Amino acid sequence: MTLIPRLHRLHAEGHARPVQHRDEVGFTDSELRPAAVLAAITERGDRPGFLLIHRPSNMRSHPGQVAFPGGKIDPGETPVEAALREAYEELGIHERDVTVIGPSDVYRTGSGYAITPVVAVVPPDIKLNPSPTEVARWFEAPVDFVFDPANHTHHAAFWQGRERRYIEIMWQEHRIWGVTAGIIANLAQRIDWHG
Repeated sequence: MTLIPRLHRLHAEGHARPVQHRDEVGFTDSELRPAAVLAAITERGDRPGFLLIHRPSNMRSHPGQVAFPGGKIDPGETPVEAALREAYEELGIHERDVTVIGPSDVYRTGSGYAITPVVAVVPPDIKLNPSPTEVARWFEAPVDFVFDPANHTHHAAFWQGRERRYIEIMWQEHRIWGVTAGIIANLAQRIDWHG
C-alpha cells in the first residue's frame, strides 16, 4: 500500500479510538489563541520523513527551536487553511503539492496557544524556498524514528515558577523538544506507524 492511502487508513483508525493525549496546562480553552501547523510527511518510499524547521535565533518567540511550519489561525480560516498558508509563507510549499490527510488533536501550550496539527503528504524531493525571517534551516526526520517511543526521552524543568514536563527527541544533531515533540508523541498514538 502506498503512503497516502496507508496514512488515510491509519489516521481514520487512530482517531476513532481513545488515546492518552498529552499537552501543557496553564490556560482555559477560552484564553488560548488558535494556531495550526503542517505535519508534512515526505512520500519517500524507503523512509518517509517529517519536514521540520529551525527557527532563526533572533526570533522573539521560540528562537532557534525546531518546529513544524505553522502559526496563528487568521479570522475566518480553518486549521487546514492556516497550516497550508503558513507552510507556503515559511517554506514555499504550494497547496497544489500537498495531500491533506486530516487534522489531529489540538495541543494546548503553556505559552497560550491551541495548536491543531494537520497531517499531510508532500512529494519526496519537493523544492523548498525557506523564508529567512521565519526559517534558519530545514531538515527531514524519519517518521519511523520520531514515532518510536524508545527515542523519546522525558524531562522536567522549572519554568515560570512551575515544574514542566517535556519530551525530547534527538535526530542526528537536531534537538526536537517541547511542543513539537509533544505533538509528535500525540500523533504517534493516533497513527500506528509500527503496527
